[in-house]
Parts: sequence; C-alpha cells; structure tokens
Amino acid sequence: MRVSSFGLLLAWVTTTVHGSAGESQEVARTKNIAIIGAGAAGSSAAYHLQKYAEQENFNVNVTVFEKAGRIGGRTLTVNAYDSPAVPVELGASIFVNVNHIMYNATRDFNLSVNDLEATLAGGDITAIWDGKTFVYESVSGQSWWWDAAKMWWKYGTSPYYAIKMVNRVVGSFLRLYEKPYFPFRSLTQRVYELDLASITSITGEQFLRQNKARLPRRRFQSIMYMLTRLYPDQPELLARYHPSCHAETMVSFATDGAVQILGGNWQIFDNMVQSSKASVYKNTAVASISLSPQHEASAPKYQLSTKEVSSEQTEDYPVTFDKVVIASPWQFSNISAQEGVIRHSIDSIPYTKLHVTLFTSPFSLRPGFFGLEPGSKAPSTVYTTLGADEEPHKGAEGVGRTGFYSVSTLRTVINPNTAKLEYLYKIFSAEAVSASFLSDLLGAKVPETFTTVHKEAETKDAGVDVISWYYPHWFYSYPIELPRVTFQDPIIGDGLYYTSGIESFISTMETSALMGMNVARLIADDITEATDENEATVETHSYSNEEL
Repeated sequence: MRVSSFGLLLAWVTTTVHGSAGESQEVARTKNIAIIGAGAAGSSAAYHLQKYAEQENFNVNVTVFEKAGRIGGRTLTVNAYDSPAVPVELGASIFVNVNHIMYNATRDFNLSVNDLEATLAGGDITAIWDGKTFVYESVSGQSWWWDAAKMWWKYGTSPYYAIKMVNRVVGSFLRLYEKPYFPFRSLTQRVYELDLASITSITGEQFLRQNKARLPRRRFQSIMYMLTRLYPDQPELLARYHPSCHAETMVSFATDGAVQILGGNWQIFDNMVQSSKASVYKNTAVASISLSPQHEASAPKYQLSTKEVSSEQTEDYPVTFDKVVIASPWQFSNISAQEGVIRHSIDSIPYTKLHVTLFTSPFSLRPGFFGLEPGSKAPSTVYTTLGADEEPHKGAEGVGRTGFYSVSTLRTVINPNTAKLEYLYKIFSAEAVSASFLSDLLGAKVPETFTTVHKEAETKDAGVDVISWYYPHWFYSYPIELPRVTFQDPIIGDGLYYTSGIESFISTMETSALMGMNVARLIADDITEATDENEATVETHSYSNEEL
C-alpha cells in the first residue's frame, strides 16, 4: 500500500502525539498536595491519600507543613522526670474499639497498647465531688460501665435506656465510614440523612427526657456535669458549660475496649505521616495561600508562603499545589488567604482553653481537702460537678466552687533521682493551678513561686521535696458544643479542603482522623474523575487523527 508524504507526516505526528500523551498523562496523574497541620486530621489525610493513590493508580507528591516541632497535634506525650522510661499522656489520652481508624492503626503499625478497661476495673476508688460532698463513689474492682449504669439508675434513668441511646447514636455515627455515606461533601447533609440532627439540635435536658429520663432541673444539671467530666483523661469531654448531651457525648460513652498506645498516642499519627511518604516540614508555619499566576480557572493552582516559627521572614514555597488541605482550626492558623481562594466562609468555633498539669510527689491526696475525716483515704481520682445550688456559666466561671475539673492519680512511679516511690498526678482545670491549691491538695507547703518559675535550679531548695517534677500546659482542647443543625462542609474552594468543621459536630481524635480520611477520598475521587475525562479526550482526538 502506497502512503503519501502527507500520510507519512500525519503518521509521525500521530505517533509523536501518542508518545507524548503517555508521558503527559503520567505527569497529569501526579498531583502536588499540601497539607497544613500534622495532627489527627492532617496525618490521616496524608496517610489515606497515599493509599488511595496506590489503589487508583495515580501519583501524589504530598507536602506536610507543621508549625510545631512534632507530629500529633493535641496528642502529646511528655516524660516524667525528663526520663523516656516514664512517659505520660498530656493531651488526648484514650480511644475505644469503635474508633476504627485508631484501632486499625494499632494493628497496621504493630503498636503496643495498654488495656485501660482492665486498669479502670481494678483500680482504686473514683469519686465525683461537688465541692462539699461526694455525690458518687465507685466500688473498687467494678467495671466502669457497671458504675455508670448504677449512676444513671440513681438519677432516674434506667440503665437499659442509657445503653440503648448510646448504641443508637453510635450505630448511626459508624455509618459515616461506609458507602453510600462515605465520602461526604456535605457534613450537614449526612447529619440529616443519619437522623443525627435530632440530637445535635436540642439540649441535653431535652434529649434525656425524650429517652425516658424524668429529672428535676437541678438533678439534671448534676448528672450532666458528672457525665461530661466523668470519662477518664478525655480532655474533649471535660467542662461543658452548656448542659448538652450531643452525639459526641454518646459516641464517647461507648467505652468497650478503652486503650492507649504505650509510649504515647502520637505514634499513630507519626506512623501515618511516615507511611504516606510525604515531605514534612516541622517548625514551619504557612503564612498565606494565593492563586498561582499561571493557574487556570478550571483547575487553579495554589502558591503558599511559609516561615519558620522562630522567624518573621516569609518566602514563597517553590512548588505550586493542585490541592490544599487546611487541617487545623482556621481561627488559630494566622493564615491570610487571597481574595477568591476561599469560596465558602469558614465558621469560627468557640474553643475551651483547658489547663493540664502533670506532677509527681511523694505525698498522696489529702483527705481533708475533700472534707473527709483525718485518717481516711482520699479517692485516687476525683471528677467534679456543679452543686445543686450552683448555676452553669461560660468558661472558667463554669467550673463552680471546686475550682478544677478533675485530679487523677495516674499511677505510682520510681523517682530516678531518689529511687523512691512517688505518685504521678494529672489535673484538668479552667485556669492554671496555684501553689496554694497544690499545698491544700497535698497537705504540704508548696512555695508561692513554684508554679510561676518552673526552673529546677530555682526550685531545688524550694518545694522540690513536695513536688519533684512539674509540667504545666494548656490546649484549646475542644469546641464548646451548642445545639446546631448545620455544620462546616469540607470543601471550601476549588481544590481547597478543610477538616476542622467536624469539631462542632463531634470532637475526638477519631472523628478528626475520619475527616482526614474523608478529605483524602474526595481528593482521590476528584483526581481520578479529572484524569478519566482527560484520557477520554485524548482517546477521542487520536481516533480523529486516524480517521484523517
């Protein structure tokens, strides 16, 4: 068959187009993704995005910017006595077996766990105190849920109804992990579809009454403040000033299989980031997000400027990004966005400032602090509630006359400097604890300068025999949950995603990780859909060339 010179030229062009198309398709299938924040949501987004990319056969270059010097966000482990042999959780402390992402990560990363359910069941007395009397005390050796069931019964709610409403809410929540509810572009839509708006839209008092709880208002306040402060070492649940009992509380009451990672829960998120193969920049804050001058309206690219946290000097990051995930609360980010970048406004959510104080001491809790007789034994863990004569208030005023949310004797430890046995304590409070408070709590003098200085050299001869190691910290730990029916959606612009909107719905490590996974799936779907369309276009053009 004879071929004209035009035909030869056309064949060469077609072959060249097909050859370059293969290369250009590979380039087109490689997307640059920026993730701002390496807490639960950001780490989960990076991890799941890499998994989806491998499953869907596209390539991603993920870059994580974290303004702290560590991975994990509100999960933070510190070393008592500055010894790695004595780690203690400062931030979000536990998760349970309905937390699928967290639980699966322990298996996938071969992380060792500490079974807290066994610890709680066999530990010392836990009590709830209103500043005058103990309104509830556990029985040593009994399970947490049996104690909780008795408390519900005491305050007028059948344990049957309590467990039933927990199971119903948890069952609805878990459907967010499954098709057709996962992934979701609208959290508000899913909340309505799963009938969770009927819970989030009302107060706790209304919710309990709808579920067979007939309580006088004063008694209702007492039980709700007990329940929201009761869950051990869970900063997200403490100090709700509004007597609400939302989906968050119910999900968190599913206590079966309560565990924590030996050495710190942060290891889950650190392993996620490592597995994602992302480039990670710690101690690096994102200062601004703008549209790249070369962007196309149909597929915008983003330019980020960054700075080291120790410097005020910003510089443009040399790579433009196809997608950007903002994985930390926008209101605390100090990021400026160019006009047109954020298409859907971001809600500002009120957060609670929670003080967490860790310390070790040879002194046990003083019984007289709680109004107990001399010679008696104080409970090892005390949660607080408002008294029947107290009104709820916002912020630090809402703690009531107790002045703190909880004090827990975590365990006994050996002081490596003295080789003596001491107690390791954790206090949750609305304000920083004072030296006089600690003196009263322990029954031993702590100098007034102790809580303001914190320097070993200056406290060696001034109180170190009472408190041998001291570590104060504070978090914007969780949003103040109020009744609402609309929630921030995860897509806030073209190729721009936001994870912290879920916090006004449920604020836990698991739900933040769920939103990170959800955003990763949305990005993967958007990339594969765009790629399929491009390939279909190339295919159509090649057929036209052959016809020519």
